[in-house]
Amino acid sequence: MGKDTMYDVIIIGGGPAGLSAAIYLARAKYKVLVMEQAQLGGQITITSEVVNYPGVFRTSGKQLTEQMRLQGKAFGAEYLIAKAEKVELNEDVKTVITDTGREFKALGIVLALGASPRKLGFEGEKEFQGRGVAYCATCDGEFFTGREVLVVGGGFAAAEEAMFLTKYATKVTIIVRKGEFSCAQSVVDKLSEYPKIEVRYNTEVVEAGGPGVITHATLKNNETDETYTYEAADGGAFGIFVFVGYAPATDLVAGQVELSKQGYIITDVNQKTNIDGVYAAGDVCIKNLRQVVTAVSDGATAATSLEKHVSTMHEKLGIGPMRQEKDETPAPADAAEPAPASTAEPSSDAFISEDIKAQLKAILSRFTRKVTLVVMNSGDAAGAELSGFASELVGIHPMLEIGGEETLEDGNSYLDIRTEDGPSGIRYYSIPGGHEFNSFVIGMYNAAGPGQPIGDELKARIQSLQGSHTFSVMATLSCTNCPDVVMGTQRIAALNPNITAEMYDLSKFPDIKSKFNIMAVPCLIVDGTDTYFGKQNLEALVEIAEKYS
Repeated sequence: MGKDTMYDVIIIGGGPAGLSAAIYLARAKYKVLVMEQAQLGGQITITSEVVNYPGVFRTSGKQLTEQMRLQGKAFGAEYLIAKAEKVELNEDVKTVITDTGREFKALGIVLALGASPRKLGFEGEKEFQGRGVAYCATCDGEFFTGREVLVVGGGFAAAEEAMFLTKYATKVTIIVRKGEFSCAQSVVDKLSEYPKIEVRYNTEVVEAGGPGVITHATLKNNETDETYTYEAADGGAFGIFVFVGYAPATDLVAGQVELSKQGYIITDVNQKTNIDGVYAAGDVCIKNLRQVVTAVSDGATAATSLEKHVSTMHEKLGIGPMRQEKDETPAPADAAEPAPASTAEPSSDAFISEDIKAQLKAILSRFTRKVTLVVMNSGDAAGAELSGFASELVGIHPMLEIGGEETLEDGNSYLDIRTEDGPSGIRYYSIPGGHEFNSFVIGMYNAAGPGQPIGDELKARIQSLQGSHTFSVMATLSCTNCPDVVMGTQRIAALNPNITAEMYDLSKFPDIKSKFNIMAVPCLIVDGTDTYFGKQNLEALVEIAEKYS
């Protein structure tokens, strides 16, 4: 194991909890790696306004976590966009293996894995997911412009998302199951500033229905047990946004770390799990309040508690300091405005930062075949953007070539990923920015080899798929669930020449949105006809593909 892949601590998860832990550990001179599968900052990056973080009067989730990242970077923390696929936690030296097969070692681990929205279970919820039922206002709110929406939930998230949805909806009705909200009164009081918002207490959604879209819902008064029908004032379609808590993302550590019945990681007051050297922080833990301030507190507690363990392991294993200090002046310990760790931040019109280029170079060095990117240009605006994106990749590594452009007589422009063996079947009709850049890198890795590890049985099922089929994924660059579907379809395409996998930024394709009546992402369209909504893992995508084989 090389020094470049051995760390004092690996933090899995780049939300506020993970970023906070990185700041404390890096400042204490430990070699620290933050591994995040999508975009650094976590779910709070989709929050447009944060006004309850102490000492910061008003900011956005993205701005707040970006300052955390820069602060950690100034102290020496390293960051990697990669998905932790497997962990081995019970030895003195822990192992983390990514979905591209890269292996990292550490003396300590901080699990800042986060959580994802829960579903409610009312009749019609599954049927109308993507066509009226949604779980992310930032991802899907725009789809309900000019329509009414119901927001289900009585917590902070429901109140906050309801206020956000007033940007698009004509009316927002909050459905609260109990007689009061469960969040701070100050947040509830703020709802009165939004004339579009109405609150119905002691109410729950029983059923949603309509001809392909939601046109009516059955609501129940929990005090009287009476049910009644809700319809939009204009008699048309409306949306239902569900914000009723989160499910912890603990699949990675199940069977190793002790979990509660609800699946949350059990820790002591110092954030330590049942395994020495393994700590947890943030929404993945058992806690009464899930806010950015408590996540940051968890991260700081986990980091400072872990320091003693790491020092003990240094002595036990005879390991000297891992971190090689750079020849530079460190930022002041308590700087209000941390100095950037690198002057090579991207310009406002650049697609790819220097940090991302460095990470991409490391992955490209593991390719077994060259990748060639070709812009199939039909002369539209997308063609110009894709050409600019490709030009930024020139010269990063010999295993990546830019093949110039080819004229597309009709249709939309796209970026075609090819290898020495020919087309891979992976196409991007939009710039792979935001959460989709990782999909793009993994797509090339799967096409050029060695590819993400996959079981022999599942691989055989993919390779046995018959007939030519196209999997088109409609995504938005802010969606945290979209990359799994994009990468899954690309994995299938890389293993079966009969399959084509396409990625679209739905905001750039209103005709597709209208044709399929898409009101949420991710949306998978098979062969231009059938649609599937929501997050899908590779197994689920293979099952879908087998229906058409």
